[in-house]
Amino acid sequence: MPLHWKLVIDANDPHAQADFWAAALGYVVEDNSALVDRLLALGQVPAAATVESHGRRAFRDLIAVRHPDDPYDETSGTGLGRRILFQRVPERKTDTSAKNRLHIDVHSGPGGRAAEVERLEGLGATVVRQVKEHGGEWTLMLDPERNEFCVA
Repeated sequence: MPLHWKLVIDANDPHAQADFWAAALGYVVEDNSALVDRLLALGQVPAAATVESHGRRAFRDLIAVRHPDDPYDETSGTGLGRRILFQRVPERKTDTSAKNRLHIDVHSGPGGRAAEVERLEGLGATVVRQVKEHGGEWTLMLDPERNEFCVA
């Protein structure tokens, strides 16, 4: 049986990163407001650990995005399929010249790379360079917090 998993990405602003990646991938930002409200009512989470995001209460230091077609727990809003969790960390990415050891590849479909790169730039990504190797062609980009990803 396959394991349930999520990709966790350190972020300085998890909500901004979640908004970028939700728009980039066509995912939805998880609505954990019922869980947050329940934990607040039980005194298990202080109000300072929450923010308002998209008109609803959310955890201040973490937020996830999920594929819109995947199942999720309706009581917590937590996705049960393909998801990316952004967690706040105090430090910034230190060595921006070093290649990430793990990154996301966005597949644009035949002939759609240039338009996809332009769309992602409009969301706040930047182009690093165009790559052409024996294995194919892609565009190396940086998300708003300078994490590398590729568009093929």
